[in-house]
Amino acid sequence: MSTARVFENANGAEIMQYRSVGKSGLKVSKVALGSWMTDLKGGPAVEIAAQTVRLAFENGVNFFDCADAYSGGEAEKFLGRCLKDYPRSKLVISSKVFFPMGDGVNERGLSRKHIFEQAEKSLKNMGVDYLDMYFCHRYDPTTPVEETMRALDDLVHQGKILYYGVSEWSPVQIMKALEVIHGLHLYPMTVLQPEYNMVDRYVEDEIFDICKENGMGIVPFSPLAQGLLTGKYRKGQPIPEGSRATHQADRQINNLLTDDHLDKVEKLLKVAERLNVPLSVLALAWTLRDPVVSSVITGATKPEQLAMNLQATELELDAETLKEIEAILDYHPFYRKIG
Repeated sequence: MSTARVFENANGAEIMQYRSVGKSGLKVSKVALGSWMTDLKGGPAVEIAAQTVRLAFENGVNFFDCADAYSGGEAEKFLGRCLKDYPRSKLVISSKVFFPMGDGVNERGLSRKHIFEQAEKSLKNMGVDYLDMYFCHRYDPTTPVEETMRALDDLVHQGKILYYGVSEWSPVQIMKALEVIHGLHLYPMTVLQPEYNMVDRYVEDEIFDICKENGMGIVPFSPLAQGLLTGKYRKGQPIPEGSRATHQADRQINNLLTDDHLDKVEKLLKVAERLNVPLSVLALAWTLRDPVVSSVITGATKPEQLAMNLQATELELDAETLKEIEAILDYHPFYRKIG
């Protein structure tokens, strides 16, 4: 999980750093751009989103993440249109499969049928011949893990995907998959995409070690905890107008706005202020502190948000600062003594 060379602009200034994805040869920018929250309702929002994609590429971002279920496939089509004029060799494009894409009983899950059909659809939506990374969005208890892993292995051998991994799977589920892969001598799993940020650290307890032992990289989503770690939500203050907490249907961010989390935000803001960086930059740099994290998938919807997030590639947190942050976060892994 090494850090590769930096990207430089015409003036020779360093813009982006890259890391290997696990022990593979694939290099991804430390900051990636995701498409989950891309606003595709039309009007100025679409052009702003397109500007954000262009700014990302121009500043060395090579990793663009999407999924078949985002906006019912429209997010893939949008991303494909934005990236079509750039050299394919300079792009790392990923998508995911699992969630329902229709009313049919086979239009969901991780069966061989659904994986093959959705992989083809994702390629068509984005106008590409292959996906660099392909993720199983969730675990499917109705399909044998062997069937899923064989399907992914076949897609690799067909050249339709280059690397594959899983997203929100438990350690036991990941180990089941690895056992099947090793037992059947399938193409190895390369990457995981779990949620990971300062207030959601479950992956540190077991998944970090699984990845390190098996040569897999981690490319977490929601590294800013749905916007909690941007500092826009403050204790005792009204929710900002137009923010995600005012319109997100599943209310994930609203559920994070607890007194405990907001107290931690206030303390973290003081650390960020001392370092002269925005809280979001501090949070992203913290998430990247362990090299097993290959890249952080950010959900910037405006160019200025992305420009701010890119600063995280240049921020190295020293031991004292990391110790201070640990004291603020006060994280306690769950351990059950046996015997």
